[in-house]
Amino acid sequence: MSRTEVDVETAQDMRDLGRRLAAHLRGGDVVVLTGPLGAGKTTLVQGVAAGLGVTGAVTSPTFVLARVHPSAADGPDLVHVDAYRLHGRLELDDLDLGASLATSVVVVEWGEGLADVLGSPPQVVRLDRVDPDSDRRRVTLPSHLV
Repeated sequence: MSRTEVDVETAQDMRDLGRRLAAHLRGGDVVVLTGPLGAGKTTLVQGVAAGLGVTGAVTSPTFVLARVHPSAADGPDLVHVDAYRLHGRLELDDLDLGASLATSVVVVEWGEGLADVLGSPPQVVRLDRVDPDSDRRRVTLPSHLV
């Protein structure tokens, strides 16, 4: 699979990238966001949510583990999962997301190596800081999502 790197200068640019990414996502898609703390994963999900036209404020679901954001139109719902506190695939499976998978876009932060239990092969998006003294991020994602 071909991958593309996109440099993102600001948080708003990250949200804009999320909006563009959302235009390529359909119900049943699973996206895994990976990268260090503070790389912009939740900010990217905010853009995906805006692009999908879902309701509810998008914040990190670290302590609730998963949030469902219903569609405000005819599009798919967004299921936003934070797997940071999970200790393995069984715990992710225990979230019982199966009912929403076929009709929702599922975005899993920290889900690399875990999210394959969700059914469809996940599309991995990597976010990295380019320079610790800068807000610039590098996002590496499947080319068909850009």
